[in-house]
Amino acid sequence: MNLIHQKTLKKSLSFEGIGLHSGKKSKVNIRPALPNHGVVFKRVDLSKDNLITAHYTNVHETFLCTKLKNSSNVKVSTVEHLLAALYISGVDNALIEIDNEEVPMMDGSAKDFIEPINGAGLEIQNEKIKYLFITKKFEFRDQNKQILINPSDNLFEVNFKLNYENKIIGCQENTVNLFNNNKLEDIYSSRTFCLLADVEKIKAMGLAQGGSLDNAIVVDDEKVMNKSGLRYHLEFVNHKILDLCGDFYLSGYRILGNVRCTHGGHQLSCEFIKQLMNEKSSYKIDILEKKTDKKIIFTNSERFLATA
Repeated sequence: MNLIHQKTLKKSLSFEGIGLHSGKKSKVNIRPALPNHGVVFKRVDLSKDNLITAHYTNVHETFLCTKLKNSSNVKVSTVEHLLAALYISGVDNALIEIDNEEVPMMDGSAKDFIEPINGAGLEIQNEKIKYLFITKKFEFRDQNKQILINPSDNLFEVNFKLNYENKIIGCQENTVNLFNNNKLEDIYSSRTFCLLADVEKIKAMGLAQGGSLDNAIVVDDEKVMNKSGLRYHLEFVNHKILDLCGDFYLSGYRILGNVRCTHGGHQLSCEFIKQLMNEKSSYKIDILEKKTDKKIIFTNSERFLATA
């Protein structure tokens, strides 16, 4: 993957499906965009004030999904898997047209987004990618939940720990480098999950109206309810890493740092990004000037990024 220059899709792609929480059908068109456009949603079912930039300042709600809202109160929800797909695939600029409020859930992972994006290919653009380079430790806590990020010269590494009383989920931990890594199928193919005991409670709140065993893993006290079982032994924690990746992309940059997350979720990730961006002494924005087989040289710094 080209790590220096911005990229967009070579051609438009279309997806459609059911929203996890609304239960409503929606269609998404991901269209190529100009350099420095970033990722922007466009509610094509509305005639005005229908653009919503995928940015942490537009985060509206984080309960069971990440929902964005613009200054005109126009919303788009459950954006995290699609944003993670764009990050992992290397897409920097895209216009995402959607004809309803909620992004379709597809199979509960990012697989159904990433595979067509990879198949379509990317166009390398003239403008360079701006990276958010962590320069000192930054930490955010909320009771027993925590995200910590340290400087790292060569990766966006995420270590995630989760701990459920449910014995099927239990305690899981995984560490993965999400930067310049083309072997992430076990991350982007891992599906969202919930406890069977929580399903009716969530639906009573008007959520999960489109949830099913086709787009989520459901777990009771003794087993996984899905007939096909789990795709991966670490599917639960892997999906949490996928969610974090999508939420972190709302920073507006590709982050280089070493992340340690304990008991995280959308609320923690989005608040972490907000707090981090306000702590300007903890990072610098830089570009990659030159790539060789052994190192990447950052402009305006003396740091070297080793690559595999």
